[in-house]
Amino acid sequence: MEPAPLYRDIADGPADGTARWLRAADGVRLRIAIWGRDAPDGTVLLFCGRTEFAEKYGRASRDFRDRGLATVAVDWRGQGLADRLHGDARLGHVDRFDAYQCDVDAVQAAVRDLGLPRPFFLLGHSMGGAIGLRALMRGLDVAAAAFSAPMWGISMAPALRPVAWTLSAASRPLGLGGRYTPGKAGDGVLLDNAFEGNDLTTDPEMFAHMRRQLTRYPELAVSGPSLAWLHEALRESRQLVRAPVPDRPVLTWLGTDERIVCPEAIRARMDDWPDGRLELIRGARHEVMMERPEIRARVFDQAAEHFLAHARQPV
Repeated sequence: MEPAPLYRDIADGPADGTARWLRAADGVRLRIAIWGRDAPDGTVLLFCGRTEFAEKYGRASRDFRDRGLATVAVDWRGQGLADRLHGDARLGHVDRFDAYQCDVDAVQAAVRDLGLPRPFFLLGHSMGGAIGLRALMRGLDVAAAAFSAPMWGISMAPALRPVAWTLSAASRPLGLGGRYTPGKAGDGVLLDNAFEGNDLTTDPEMFAHMRRQLTRYPELAVSGPSLAWLHEALRESRQLVRAPVPDRPVLTWLGTDERIVCPEAIRARMDDWPDGRLELIRGARHEVMMERPEIRARVFDQAAEHFLAHARQPV
């Protein structure tokens, strides 16, 4: 594993932060960032959401390090500094959703080779929650898992859902899978919109921090999803909510003002999880780890308590 760039000036993470290039089995180059590798109580595998990048979770890694945990954040294929998969580098694109599991396999191998502290724990946000749930079903080596607004369904008006299925399914045979989903070709939520009315957070300081990251390093930005990504995401979400739940203890947070992923799908999935707990956070939006200070403290306290309670139980 070769060293990779880590933009410490925008990450605001622990001083020991480093990054590494990884190579997935199909040849795609990925990036991971590692913080707090001397932590005594284990390592959080932080599966980022769509459009996200490792530096976004520098502050989260500080919160975990304060609670005795190391953090590894992942740049999935097609975003961050990982290889982009389309001629338009801003397009959020993937040909097949299961390709993300090649990335998961590379991350698992890397954290073992780097000798990061065990046990490992999973924390998946949004799209990372879909990737993480599939990885758990495949036997991901973690003692416990947590999810933040997991993408087990995409929020959209009921009248638009059949349109989204039909349009996205038709895009590939028509050679249009690499086109932007209609209305999604802008610079993205952070660069294209003001704080007022945003769907991510109620904390203006965190919103400004996330915006500064992309303004300083615009090469990290990803815009709207392709029609191929949309179809793959819809298919994967449908399969994930129908499959048996994995045998892992799980904690999931859902803001009561969630407007990006489907709250009903999350509630239904957690209702079926024998060793699962759903925490509703009143007034929070999509990014509970980027919310107001009192919400962030609650989330990281609960995460550490959940992880450490299962640290010594056999996987």
